[in-house]
Amino acid sequence: MINLYKGVGKKKNAIVKVFLKKDLNNKIIINNKYTIYNYFNKKINYKLIFKPLFLTNSKNFTILIKAKGGGKCAQVFAICNAISKALISYNKNFKKILSDNKLLTRDSRMVERKKVGLKKSRKRRQFSKR
Repeated sequence: MINLYKGVGKKKNAIVKVFLKKDLNNKIIINNKYTIYNYFNKKINYKLIFKPLFLTNSKNFTILIKAKGGGKCAQVFAICNAISKALISYNKNFKKILSDNKLLTRDSRMVERKKVGLKKSRKRRQFSKR
């Protein structure tokens, strides 16, 4: 039986499911076809994704990622959150380390909706007294 450890992360409209599989391959596959280096093009994104793995000194995992919605930056933060949750399901002792580094908290800020009669959510037409 293969042990899969699951974690779900969210930020804005990005929803990410992560599956950790313990083996010696050390691969990261996004949406069943991309490697992490093909999908994200900035080095800061790689650091954020690998941060939970470095903090817990976890090695030898194949990471399968299903990312949907949002932009690339929101997906990176959601992946970091999801990997942290999956590592906790693998080993409960990692919870203290990851929570101290604020990797388990979900950023609950969302885009404010546009209101009727306004141009954007808060932008109004110019007011004229006369």
